[in-house]
Amino acid sequence: MTDITSLDLLAAAGAGLAAGAINTIAGGGTLVSFPVLLALGVPAVTANVTNTVALCPGYLGGAWAQRHHVQRQRASVFVLVPVCAAGGLLGGVVLLLTPEGAFRAVVPWLILAACALLVVQEPLRRRLARRRARTAASPGPGPGREAAAGAAVLPAAVYGGFFGAGLGVMLMAVLGIVLDDELPAVNAVKSILSLVINVVAALLFVLRADVAWAYAAVLAPASLVGGHLAGHLVDRISAPVLRVVVIAFGVAVSVRMFTA
Repeated sequence: MTDITSLDLLAAAGAGLAAGAINTIAGGGTLVSFPVLLALGVPAVTANVTNTVALCPGYLGGAWAQRHHVQRQRASVFVLVPVCAAGGLLGGVVLLLTPEGAFRAVVPWLILAACALLVVQEPLRRRLARRRARTAASPGPGPGREAAAGAAVLPAAVYGGFFGAGLGVMLMAVLGIVLDDELPAVNAVKSILSLVINVVAALLFVLRADVAWAYAAVLAPASLVGGHLAGHLVDRISAPVLRVVVIAFGVAVSVRMFTA
C-alpha cells in the first residue's frame, strides 16, 4: 500500500458511515466500503478482511437500535446464532485459503451477484408481506422447523464470512420463509445474525490475516454511527432510492474491475 494521507482516511471514514447506514436500511454497504478500500490501494483480500473487521460496529449499531423488534423471536435467535457463527467461521477460513489473484478474479462476479440480490429485494419484501398477510403470526420457526431453518441459513452465513455483500438480502429471503412474523421483526433478526457472522469472521481475521488497521480505525466508528443513526431513521429514509444508488455503484465497480 502507498503512504496513507488524511484525505485517504477521510474517504475511508465516509465509506464507513455510508456502509453502516446502508447495511441497516437496504443492505449492500460492502458495495461501497470495499471498492473504496480497493481504490485506496489496499489489496483485495486485505480490503475484504479490513472491511469485515471494520463494519462490525455498524452491524452492532443497527442490531441494537432494532432490539425491541426481536422479543418474540428469541427462540429463533438462540437456534440460529450458533449456525451463523459456524458458517461465518467456515467462510472466513475459505477466504484465507483463497489466493489473492483468485479472489480478485471472483470479486467482480460476487459484486454483480450482490447487485442482483438488491434488485430482487423489494419484490421479495412484497412477496413476504403478502405471505405474512395470509398466515397467522407465530413466535418462531415452529415445531420441527428449527433444523430446516438452520440448514437454510447456513449457506448465507458461509457466504457472509467469505465476502458479505448482499448478505442481508440473503438472510431476509431465508428468514422470511422460516419465520412467520412481521417484517420489522424479521429484519431485526437479520441484523443480529449478520452481526454474529461478521464478528466471528472478524475475530478469525484479526488473529490470522493482515488487517489495514489505519483504515479499520476510522471505518469502524464511522460504521457504528451510520448503523445506529440509520436504525432510528430507517422509516424516514427512502430505501428504494438508496438501493438504486448502491446497485449503480456496484455495477460500475464490477465493470471497472473487469476492464482493469
